[in-house]
Amino acid sequence: MTRFFVFLTALAALFVTSIAPMATQAQPLRLQITEGVIEPMPFAVPAFVPENSGGSQYGDALARVIAANLSNTGLFREVPQQAHIARITSFDAGVSYSDWRAVNVQALITGAVSVQGNRMTVKFRLFDVLTGQQVGDGLQFAGTTDSWRRMAHKVSDAVYSRITGEGGYFDSRVVFISESGSRINRVRRLAIMDQDGENVQFLTDGRAMVIGPRISHTGERILYTTYETGTPRLALMNTQTGQRQLIGDIPGAQVFSPRFTPDGSGLVFSAARGGNTDLYRMSLSSGQIQQLTSSPSIATGPSFSPDGRMITFESDRSGTSQIYIMPATGGEARRISFGQGRYNTPVWSPRGDLIAFTKSHAGRFHIGVMRTDGSEERLLTASFLDESPTWAPNGRVIMFTREAQGGDPSLFSVDITGRNLRRIPTPGPASDPSWGPLRP
Repeated sequence: MTRFFVFLTALAALFVTSIAPMATQAQPLRLQITEGVIEPMPFAVPAFVPENSGGSQYGDALARVIAANLSNTGLFREVPQQAHIARITSFDAGVSYSDWRAVNVQALITGAVSVQGNRMTVKFRLFDVLTGQQVGDGLQFAGTTDSWRRMAHKVSDAVYSRITGEGGYFDSRVVFISESGSRINRVRRLAIMDQDGENVQFLTDGRAMVIGPRISHTGERILYTTYETGTPRLALMNTQTGQRQLIGDIPGAQVFSPRFTPDGSGLVFSAARGGNTDLYRMSLSSGQIQQLTSSPSIATGPSFSPDGRMITFESDRSGTSQIYIMPATGGEARRISFGQGRYNTPVWSPRGDLIAFTKSHAGRFHIGVMRTDGSEERLLTASFLDESPTWAPNGRVIMFTREAQGGDPSLFSVDITGRNLRRIPTPGPASDPSWGPLRP
C-alpha cells in the first residue's frame, strides 16, 4: 500500500505575523446570521499586488480562491473585478473609499504577494468601506509556493471570522470514499481533499472495499472499515506517515462504524455478535475494550459530544431506528427523536448545541438537526437519498452524501439554516465524507 500513499504534510509550515495598521481600526464588520433569508454582504477582492516578478503568477489566483471561498458560504456576494472603479497598485497606498462605495462594496480585501525561490509571502488587509476604516491588523503568511492555496484559505478564514464573529472552516480537509467503475464492480478508495474539492489524494489502492472513514480532531489519523480480509475490520491510518494497522478485533464479531474520542486517545465502534449489535469503547494506548451497551437490538452510528462526556447513537430498541444519548462510559440511554419516520447517523456538532442526523419518511430522505434534548428539529434537505452528515469545524455547515434515483453518489453541503445547498466537486462519484479540523 505504501506506493499508493501520498505524503500529506505540507512541505513547509505556514507562518503568520501581523502588519502595522494603515489607519484607526474599527470594530469588526458584523454580519447577522439568522435562520431567515439574509442579503449577502457585497465584497471586493482585487488581484493581490505582486511585489516582485515571482509573485506575478499568484496575485489573481489568490484572489480567486478567496472570492470563491467567501461566495460559496452564501453569506457574501462578490462585486466582480470588471466593475471596480479603483485599482489597487500598491499594498501600502491609501484606499479610495468613495470609489468602492460607488460600486456598492461593503468589505474590501487587499493583498500582496512576493516569491523568492520556492518561498512565498502573502499579506492582506480588510477594510470596512462604509465607515472608511481598516478592520483589525493586517496579517502576513509565509510558506512554500506549493502551499499558496492554503495561504488563500488562511486569508479567507481571517476575513470570515472578522465579519461574522465565528471561526472559519476554509483551511480544512475532508476524508471521503472516492468511487469508480460500474455498479456491479464498484471500486472504493479512501481519499482526502481540501474542503473546496481541490488537492485530492488517494490513500488506498481500491483492491479492498473501504467504508465509513472518520478523521481525528487533530487531522493526524483516520479510522475506517476495511473488507480486505473478507469481513469488516477496523483500520487506523496515520496521515503523516501513511502507516496503518488493524485494530479493535473482537472474537466472533464483525466490527464497523468507528469514531475517535474527542481527545484522540480512543474510539467507539459497533460490533455485531450473536444476533446483537452493541457499542464498544477502546483505548488506543492499551488496546483495552469496554462494552457500552447490551440490548437485544441494534446500536450503531456512535458520535461523542465535544467534551467527551456523552455519546449519541442510533438504535432500533423501540421498534424503529431512533436517536439516543447516553454517558460515554455506558449506562442508561435516553431517546431524543420522536418525529415521524426513521432516524440514523447522528453526529454531534463541534459547538455542542446540535445533533445532525439522517431522516427517512414518506419515501424521502433528509438531513436535519435538533437540539441535544431532541427539541427544535429542523429538516435542511430532501431528496431520493441524503445521508452521512458531517460538520464543518465551526459548526455552521454540514456536508453529506446525496444520491439521485438511478444515479451515482455525490457530496453536497448545506448551511444549518437550510440555505445555500451546493455540490462539492470531486473527481467522480463520492460518499461518506468526514470533515477534519482547521489545519495549524
